[in-house]
Order: sequence, then C-alpha cells, then structure tokens
Amino acid sequence: MGHALALDPKTCDRARLARDPSFDGRFVTGVLTTRIYCRPTCPVKPAKSRNVVFFPTAAAAERAGFRPCLRCRPEAAPGTPAWRGAAASVTRALRLIARGSLDDSRTVEDLADALGMTTRHLRRLFVRYAGASPAEVAATMRVQRAKRLVDESAMPMSEVAFAAGFGSIRRFNAAFRAVYGRPPTAVRRTTRGR
Repeated sequence: MGHALALDPKTCDRARLARDPSFDGRFVTGVLTTRIYCRPTCPVKPAKSRNVVFFPTAAAAERAGFRPCLRCRPEAAPGTPAWRGAAASVTRALRLIARGSLDDSRTVEDLADALGMTTRHLRRLFVRYAGASPAEVAATMRVQRAKRLVDESAMPMSEVAFAAGFGSIRRFNAAFRAVYGRPPTAVRRTTRGR
C-alpha cells in the first residue's frame, strides 16, 4: 500500500474520524470489537477510538487476525494493485474518449468492448474514479473542444460543431448553452471583443 506513514495513533485517529482521503492507502484501521480492518475513508460509522488499532498495511492487519471490510474494500485503496489496475483502465478509457471514442453514434457499450469489460463495470469505475459517467465525461470533453475552437479559430460554427465531435448543430448549440449559459456565437463575440 502506498507509502506507509509513521503510525502516530493520534494522527491516524483524526484522519479516520474525518475520513480524510489524503490518508487513504497510507494505513488501515483495525476494529478490535469486530476484528475487521478498514481504510481511513470507510463510509461505515466510525468505531470508538478506544476500540481501534492502526496498521501500516493490509497484510499487517491480516497477520494480526483482522478481516478486510466488505464496504470500503481495503484491497482497492490507492497504491494497491487493484487500485492501479482500475485507475489504469479509467485512464485508458479517458484517452480513448479524448480521441473521439464516444463521439457521433459510438456508444459506451462500444467503449467497454474496446477495453475488454462490461458496460456496467466501466460505468462503476468511472463514477468511482472520475466522478461522472463515461457519457458525461465525453460530453464535457466535446464542449471543451468546441470552446477551444470557438476561441482560437475562425471556423464557422457548423464546422466547430462537427470538429468537436457533435453529431448535429442543434446538439452542439444546446450543450454549449447548457454549460456556458449563452450560445457559441455570443462567446465568440465576447472573445473577439477582448
């Protein structure tokens, strides 16, 4: 697991009670009453401080007779092989999306097939690691590409729409307005005015 911190019990306990994500992967908490160990970010109601001990790694907790929590899944903490594998899959998917894998009529199912996983698993990974679905990430990337083209080129708006990956001018205008609160032509006029 990542780089283990020198286990100062007070620091670890504060991090655990605050569910501080910056400590995730740096230690695990063993609950003496249940014999279960958790990540510092576990969503379960925290155990009383007097009932916990801290370990630098999951292996150390298991060696002491603790079982992994089924809720926070310590095996997927940052720095663990499962975390790196999942994060690598999301990173690869993000690269494919940036290259247009979800533009036009291409679907999330097509992207999942290209990555060798189920659509459901891909969506779950995205929500966990990117905080949004693959389709939402793709939509944001398309609008960002369009905004760059609106700002930096003299292309007609219809060409901007298709170059940014939109399937229609209507969708381009609607997505742009939803994000920026104004049509792309108004944004271009403002940019040119500066």
